[in-house]
Amino acid sequence: MRIRNFRLYFYGQLVSSTGTWMQSVALGWLVLRITGSGVAVGFVTALQFLPMLLISSWGGVIADRRDKRLTLVVTQSGMALCAAGLAAVTLGGGARLWVIYLLTLCSGAFNAIDNPVRQSFASEMVGPADLPNAVSLNSAVFNTSRIIGPALGAVLIKTVDVGPCFAVNAVSFVAVIAGLLMMRREELWLGRRVARAKGQIREGLRYVWRTGELRSTILLVAVVGTLAFNFTVVLPVMAKFTFHSDAGTYGVLTSLMGAGAMVGALATASRLPTPRRLAGSCLAFGIVMALAAVAPTLLAEELLIVLVGAASITFLATANSMCQLGSTPEMRGRVMALYGLVFLGSTPIGGPLVGWICQDLGPRYGMGLGGVATILAALVAGSLLPGRGLVPRGGDVEAGSGAPSAPAAA
Repeated sequence: MRIRNFRLYFYGQLVSSTGTWMQSVALGWLVLRITGSGVAVGFVTALQFLPMLLISSWGGVIADRRDKRLTLVVTQSGMALCAAGLAAVTLGGGARLWVIYLLTLCSGAFNAIDNPVRQSFASEMVGPADLPNAVSLNSAVFNTSRIIGPALGAVLIKTVDVGPCFAVNAVSFVAVIAGLLMMRREELWLGRRVARAKGQIREGLRYVWRTGELRSTILLVAVVGTLAFNFTVVLPVMAKFTFHSDAGTYGVLTSLMGAGAMVGALATASRLPTPRRLAGSCLAFGIVMALAAVAPTLLAEELLIVLVGAASITFLATANSMCQLGSTPEMRGRVMALYGLVFLGSTPIGGPLVGWICQDLGPRYGMGLGGVATILAALVAGSLLPGRGLVPRGGDVEAGSGAPSAPAAA
C-alpha cells in the first residue's frame, strides 16, 4: 500500500468489485425468478465465461503486446456499458431472457480480454518482490467486496428490485477507470513488450507445458475450476430449495463466503507460494466443501461456508502467485490467460453440469461433486508436485520505467 499506483488500483477495484458482486446476486436471482430453473441459472453463468474459453488466449497475447493500463481502461468501459444495458432493460420492464443472455455474453467477452491483462498488470504495479503480497491483497479486495456487494444487493432486491443492482454496478466502474488514468507511468515496472509474430498463442502453450510447476498448477486449477467453483449456480438454488428461503439468505451465504475468503487472503499475503502449500490448500478446500454439502441446518451451512471461502481463496491466491512468479515477464500475459481460461473458461462446462445436478438430484449433490473432485485432485497433485519452494523468474525491464532504482512511493 506504500506504492501509489497500487493504492489507486486497490481502492478502485474495491468499489468496482462491490458493484460486480451486487450484479452477480441480482443476475442469478432474476433468471431464477423468470424461469424457476437451476439449469437456466447455470446457463447464464456459463454465458458469462464462455468468451473466456474462446478468446482469452488472445487476451493474453494482447497483454504481452500492448499497454496494459490503457487496455484495462477500454475493457472496463465495455463492461460498464453492458451493466448499464442490463439496468436499462430491467428498470424499463423489458427484461426478456434472451436480452439478459446477450448482454451477459457481451460482458463476458470484455472480461475475457480484461482478465489476463489485469492479472499480469499486478507485477507492473509493484514489481516481483512484492508480487505475492499484491496478489493476496487483490484477493482481499475481491472478497471484501464479496461481503459488501451481496449484502447490499440483497437489501436492494428485497426493498426495491434487481434493476438498481445493475445500475450501481455500471456507475462503480468509474472508480477503477479513474484510478487507472491517474497512475504515473514512470513508476510502473514495464516489461519489454513482445513484438507481433505468428504462433504466439502456441508458443505460450508450449512454454507452460515445458515448465513442470506451471503445467501441474494449471491442470489442478482446471479440475477444481470446472467442478468446484460454481457457487453462483449452487448457492441460490440451495437457498431457495434446500433451506426454503429467499434472496436475503442467498446474499448472506455469499457474504459469509466472502468474509472467510478475506481472512484467507490476508493470511496468505505474506507467504511465498510452494507446491506443497498449493496441494494442502486444495485438499482443505475439498474437505470443507464436502462437509458444507451435508450440513443439516442453515446455521451449520453458514458456519461451514465461511471455511469454504477461506480455503478456496488460499488455494486460488497460491495458484495465482505460482503462475505469475513462475513465468517470465514476456510470457506472463499468456500464462495468466491460460490460467483464466482453465479457471473461468471451464464454467461453461461446469456451470450447466452442476446446474443440472442441482435441479435433478438436489443442490447438496452439486456441492458434494465439487468437494469430492477437489479432494481427489489434491491427492493426485500432492503425489506429483515437488515440495520445494518456487524460484521467481525475472526478466528485462524497459529503461525509464519503474525499475528497482525508481521511486516506489509518493
